[in-house]
Amino acid sequence: MKLSELKTGEKGVIIKVLGHGGFRRRIIEMGFIKGKTVEVVLNAPLKDPIKYKIMGYEVSLRRQEADMIEIVSEEEARRTAATDTYHEPISQGIPVSDEVMKNIAQGKRRTINVALVGNPNCGKTSLFNVASGGHEHVGNYSGVTVDAKEGFFDFQGYHFRLVDLPGTYSLSAYSPEELYVRKHIIEETPDVIINVVDAGNLERNLYLTTQLIDMNVRMVVALNMYDALQHSGNKLNYHKLSELLGVPMVPTISRTGEGIDNLFHVIIGLYEGADFMGQKEEIKNEILRDFREWHDAYVPGHKYEGAGEEDNFTAKGFIRHIHINHGPEIERSINNVKREISKNENIRHKYSTRFLAIKLLENDKDIETRVIAPLPNGAEILAIRDNEATRLRELGNDDSEQCIADAKYGFISGALKETFTQNNHDTEAFTRVVDSIVTNRFWGFPIFFIFLYIMFEGTFVLGEYPQQAIEWLVGLIAQGTETFLSPGPLKDLIIDGIIGGVGGVIVFLPNILLLYFFISFMEDSGYMARAAFIMDKIMHKMGLHGKSFIPLIMGFGCNVPAIMSSRIIESRKARLVTMLVNPLMSCSARLPIYLVMIGAFFPGKASLILLSIYAIGILLAVLMARIFTKFLVKGDDSPFVMELPPYRMPTAKVVLRHTWEKGKQYLKKMGGIIMVASIIIWFLGYYPNHEAYETTAEQQENSYIGQLGKAIEPAIEPLGFDWKMGIGILSGIGAKELVVSTLGVLYTNEDDVDTVDLSERIPITPLVAYGYMLFVLIYFPCIATLAAIKQESGGWKWAIFAATYTTILAWLVAFGVYQIGSLFI
Repeated sequence: MKLSELKTGEKGVIIKVLGHGGFRRRIIEMGFIKGKTVEVVLNAPLKDPIKYKIMGYEVSLRRQEADMIEIVSEEEARRTAATDTYHEPISQGIPVSDEVMKNIAQGKRRTINVALVGNPNCGKTSLFNVASGGHEHVGNYSGVTVDAKEGFFDFQGYHFRLVDLPGTYSLSAYSPEELYVRKHIIEETPDVIINVVDAGNLERNLYLTTQLIDMNVRMVVALNMYDALQHSGNKLNYHKLSELLGVPMVPTISRTGEGIDNLFHVIIGLYEGADFMGQKEEIKNEILRDFREWHDAYVPGHKYEGAGEEDNFTAKGFIRHIHINHGPEIERSINNVKREISKNENIRHKYSTRFLAIKLLENDKDIETRVIAPLPNGAEILAIRDNEATRLRELGNDDSEQCIADAKYGFISGALKETFTQNNHDTEAFTRVVDSIVTNRFWGFPIFFIFLYIMFEGTFVLGEYPQQAIEWLVGLIAQGTETFLSPGPLKDLIIDGIIGGVGGVIVFLPNILLLYFFISFMEDSGYMARAAFIMDKIMHKMGLHGKSFIPLIMGFGCNVPAIMSSRIIESRKARLVTMLVNPLMSCSARLPIYLVMIGAFFPGKASLILLSIYAIGILLAVLMARIFTKFLVKGDDSPFVMELPPYRMPTAKVVLRHTWEKGKQYLKKMGGIIMVASIIIWFLGYYPNHEAYETTAEQQENSYIGQLGKAIEPAIEPLGFDWKMGIGILSGIGAKELVVSTLGVLYTNEDDVDTVDLSERIPITPLVAYGYMLFVLIYFPCIATLAAIKQESGGWKWAIFAATYTTILAWLVAFGVYQIGSLFI
């Protein structure tokens, strides 16, 4: 709990002080350090400030300052002792001793909150996966991590909570990622930040590092992909660079896990010693010694092994707070703005005043309107900022934002001159050769569509053999059920409802896995970023953005994360249009429907038919995007700025893990929503009066679901669909896989119950089958997709619009295919 929650007369033991910078140092200097007992003496008449007793003297804190101190209270200690095997239970009415509270506080202090911050393509999410055992997908392009992902793991007796923040190039207010990362650091106040940098691209990556230094946060730099730097022949004296930046640096290779243990040893040292930065060396050594003794005693069987003298936080004083020197004129402006901001003492508990001053000089509108404007002297602060910005422009013939950026890059360049030795060997030759082919103005597009054709062909050809094996197994289960169960509703439920519904969908698991395998390989190799590059001009002509191509292609996997990844697009206009047309991209949930229809009605032409379905979805997305940008959604365009990372061979472990994660999600659907929906559909198709009719067809038509199907049949009859296909369409609103399971339940055949191949049971023509696939491709997005559109657009208006226009468009397209096609067949 927080210190501010204690009532008068209550006491607690400090676990940790949150926040950072000058505020944190001031609180610690007042005696509020870990392990100390603090008691509430009294509250002011207005409940603020509060007087506390600590270390034998009384001191007052404002409530917002006390809210930044985490403690263990007597009641919390009592509850912990009742459930923690390390402590004896404490009976009610017996006071909790300071020693017991101190031990419990030490135990709770073992939880370390760590945030991972870094540029896109620096291997941040790979490091997160290796460290936490998490299974977040790594895409080799900007913006795949659009939300903070959490992972938990235990190391050296500590419990780590890792938060993988979105990849960002800076902490400005230009993109949603930048704002999200900055907000998390300020409001969540992680105990330690891991700044992940690409060791092979230091000059650009360290720009973000300098901004984190401005924020005055506790940080360790992970020099990731360090093996690439070594193989290039380049040399980096990271000890010297660490000394210049004032933060510890640890080489890591997230692909193999090398250096990860060392990284977290340093984090533990940084965390445990963070309260004592700036203290004398002998005091820090004494604290470290006490910490190790406590650790070995309190965590049996986990003897603490430090990271080694060269990386320990006590070594050489590498951990120290520095100010990035922007040059005398800029520093003068920073100090003038900072001096006025510092008159607001209560702002220090969240912000570094120097960071705020720099952001104001960079014309950061979010800081200006949300933080500075509400202050009592907000107008004076902004006036001083304007004067200083004018002065810098007159001195340097450039705006203050550009001056600060140039100064930071100048600082980085100077630091690297002292620490980095570059070999003249060209490490990007392979990337340039490949790019000259795959991004060629003539060959780029054919190569892209060849890749898509190979993906679909592989999905069919390679998936056929395991699919047949699963079909055989499902058929065997159906035969066994038929043999051993007595006739009745239970037998019909298992065979027609569960096996017919779930079994008809699960046979396509190999095809789903193969599709995700190909998509994952293209993403992780770096090719998907090139696809966005070559498509930018086409995207721009349809009113979108080159970056829009990434969410659209991601829609081949699942529309929900694809819509969320649209946050990488800076322009709200392009972002909104991308979300609206994304449901037209055929997600993997629709693939089983295509496989059923194509396998039955288009043998020998599977890949071409499937490619045509996906291509029609893309063309419709282009058409609708053009209409939306011209008549519906207004806004300005934003420039196309996106990193093209070097090509890397994806590791089998990463690709297979991502593929299997999607497979697990598919299997969970089978045991969850698919099975439940199949049972419900079976029930509605089985009752009422199941025994009152002579044939299955007659009974189904008079069932509850038959009555519903007959009611909607007039609307879908012009498309060539019967009422059973209409029910399949309705069920697909929940999840598109339900279309197959619904058809599997409805198109049962009592004379041939062991036939699990749904394609043999649907009495339609190839023309109707093609129209049905197009209808399923286009119509009403699933509920999860609509929820994602609502979340990302900020309201239900656009989600409802997406559901409406896609359903109307689906009916028109299917109507045109059936009616026009019937004229020629």
